[in-house]
Amino acid sequence: MELLYIVIILALVFDFINGFHDAANSIATVVSTKVLTPLQAVAWAALFNVVAYGIFELHVADTVAKIVKSEFVTLTVVLSGLIGAITWNLLTWWLGIPSSSSHTLMGGFAGAGITAAGGFHGVSLGKILPAMGFIILAPLIGMILAITINIITTNICKRTNPSKVDGIFRKMQLLSSAAYSLGHGGNDAQKVMGIIAAALVAQGIIPDAKHMPEWVPLACYSAIGFGTMFGGWRIIKTMGQKITKLKPFEGFCAETAGAATLFATGLLGIPVSTTHTITGSIMGVGMTKRLSAVRWGIAGNIIIAWILTIPTTAGMSALIYWLISFFAE
Repeated sequence: MELLYIVIILALVFDFINGFHDAANSIATVVSTKVLTPLQAVAWAALFNVVAYGIFELHVADTVAKIVKSEFVTLTVVLSGLIGAITWNLLTWWLGIPSSSSHTLMGGFAGAGITAAGGFHGVSLGKILPAMGFIILAPLIGMILAITINIITTNICKRTNPSKVDGIFRKMQLLSSAAYSLGHGGNDAQKVMGIIAAALVAQGIIPDAKHMPEWVPLACYSAIGFGTMFGGWRIIKTMGQKITKLKPFEGFCAETAGAATLFATGLLGIPVSTTHTITGSIMGVGMTKRLSAVRWGIAGNIIIAWILTIPTTAGMSALIYWLISFFAE
């Protein structure tokens, strides 16, 4: 039972780290456009991360809980996945790389499960493959939506005084950033719920993720909210300043596109990366000005980190699982 408590605590620690690692997703645009100060933006995002609890059903949590087939899920598998995921998240946060906490967690869980099973038959490809497909699709959808919203809004406002447009969208950006934070909370907190649910199922405490006790979502939403409150300033600088320069009008378009993508995938139960989604949206906004407005070198480094995340965390967690099993014998 002590190991179960350790797993739950580590899961909530990961959720907290996810909050300050991915705070950039929720607030980079609203901070870079100077609509809110960093402290105000973090508090605003944290509030709506937690409000998401009353809006989203637990489709994403159920998907994550079933990444590793139930017969291979043990507390050691979950523990190894969490340690690998936490290590990678802290490393990328320190380096200021906006990698995906979602894929970090899924890669870690899958890597430990594959090692426990002695092969890929230990994981549910039907759960992993859609998530891997959205490594490409999530930023692409965000980008296309951001371009579309930007073009439509530009045409609506083209005869309006620029200073008036700026004033209107400074207010509108409060709504778009709130919507994005709702999507962030409804997507990312649920992944940790899925991991805790998998541990509870492994111990025979609950039959499946749909029967998780009420304290699990409450704890997970609270942890990600507190984590967001602490902010992730290194990544905010990358997301909000280095990819492209944003005005309130453009920040609104990027956040609205990102929020729409997250709401749709959340309803479908697809665990997508909020990092990938908002990065694609910001790039899309930059492209509507001109292709050179996007700093493609920075974007390229981010994409490399995306590609490396799942295999790296899977490998780290596999090694951790082997070491724990070896010394436990």
